[in-house]
Parts: sequence; structure tokens; C-alpha cells
Amino acid sequence: MRDSDVRSFVTGLGLPGIVDIHVHFMPDAVLRKVWAYFDNARVNYGLDWPVQYRFDEEERVRLLRSFGVIRYAPLAYPHRPGMAEWLNEWTRDFAGRNADAVLAATFFPEPGVGTYLAEALDAGARCVKAHVQIGGYDPRTSELDGAWGMLAEAGVPVVVHCGHGPLRGAFTGLDIFDEVLRRHPNLAIVLAHAGMPDFDVAFDLVSRYRNVYVDTTMVGVDFGAPVPEHFPALLARHPDRVVLGTDFPNIPYEYAHQIEVIAEWAARDERLGPEFLRAVLHDTPAKLLGF
Repeated sequence: MRDSDVRSFVTGLGLPGIVDIHVHFMPDAVLRKVWAYFDNARVNYGLDWPVQYRFDEEERVRLLRSFGVIRYAPLAYPHRPGMAEWLNEWTRDFAGRNADAVLAATFFPEPGVGTYLAEALDAGARCVKAHVQIGGYDPRTSELDGAWGMLAEAGVPVVVHCGHGPLRGAFTGLDIFDEVLRRHPNLAIVLAHAGMPDFDVAFDLVSRYRNVYVDTTMVGVDFGAPVPEHFPALLARHPDRVVLGTDFPNIPYEYAHQIEVIAEWAARDERLGPEFLRAVLHDTPAKLLGF
């Protein structure tokens, strides 16, 4: 499948379009630093990572629409204190300029986190990003306890990168985030990258907590860590708790490849099929984001 095929593929499923819960739009200065990190991926990750969609913001928005993406969460994330509130302001402006973008927010363990997170939720944020790996913070810290509680009460989904992939961090690990869920069992959590590489543990969390989901971001693609042979069987345990994520634009392959991989999973297990595809590509993320 090529990018030019995605729209017709989705239409063929009877869907109005794609809902992608995990894409990245950031201020230009921040995004340039992200791309510079990927340019040095041979040192940082041990393999090359050529960013596929290194275009200006307008072109990236146009490309998503050309793929048939009708809603997406433009996720930004801080790597140090003092960034999150500014990023939330930028994302609010971005969503105001792009009707397909769902208003998203982020946060960091720092003084005032409860205040600016409450402001983001009051402004209508439908999705929140927490990047434990890049942020290098402990999600169990008391500074964030009020924030997790606020998000649980609001029912707003949080896309959390807390797994060890692609690099182990100081506080990564699904066992660590499980402690957050024990304190706040009603949190709506989307485990980014399906908790890569600990897929079985991720689906155990899905089984134990009614509001835990996984996203498909970079899972099963011809790049990086492979998924286990039984991965479609894991999906079949909770087919209604899987949502599309892609990491556009920072991926080293075409957008269509992730869609193709999901279609292959659906074909490999008779419990999945077209119904699963419709749920992952549109119905479940649309419901989770509240439209």
C-alpha cells in the first residue's frame, strides 16, 4: 500500500475517514530540534531514522487530509520545566487554525502544573500527552498526583509514552506506570506504541483497567523491534481498546505502511477482520476523543 491508496482503502471500509490519536505538531524551533535528534539516530538509536515528512506545517496538514485523516491529536511534549504551558498555548493556536486538529495539551512535574492543566481542560482539551521517556520524570511523583486525579475526573484520554522502547529511560516501564493506575484506576490512558516492547504486559493492563487502551504507533512496521507472532491474538482479546497512532510526521516510512500493517493483523485472526479495522481507524479513537 502507498500513501495514494489510503483514502480509497478507508472509503472501501465504509468509513468517513481516519482518526489518528498520535501525530506531532510543534513550534518550528522545537520540531527542528526533534528532527536534528533523528538526523543523529545512528548515534542515538543505533540505526538511521530518515524523517519521511520533513515539510513545512501547511504541507504536513495538507498531507494528512490527502490520506483521508479527518481528525487528529497534534501532540506536543516538554523535555524540561517551563515548556508545557507555552506548548499548550501554541497547540491551542494551532487547533484554532486547523479544524481537523483536536485540541490537545501536555504537562510536566513542576510548580503550577495543576493550574495550567486545568486551564487547558477548561479550554476544551480532548487529549493530553505525557512523555515519561523524553521528560525523564517519575510519573509517580507527588507533583503529578493532583494532575492525574484531575484527568481521571475529567475523563480526558492521556497518551502516555511510558514503555522502554525505543530506549529505556530513568522511569520507563509499564510496572512503574501501573503504580499510577493503582492510585487512579479510572484514568483514561492510551499506552503509546502499545507499551513497546512489553506488549503482553500492556494488554495485561488493558485487561485490568477498564479505561486503558493501546495505540498502534510504529508497532509491527518494517523498522525497529518486531512484534511477537501472537500479537493479533492479543488484539483479539480487546479489539475495542486499540486506536490508531502513527507518529506522523517523524516516521521513516510512508504513512500507508502503518495502515497496511493493521490490515495484515486483521487478516491473520478471524476474530478481527473489517470490523476491527473500522474500530481502530475511526470508531474507537473518535469515541475516545469525544465526537
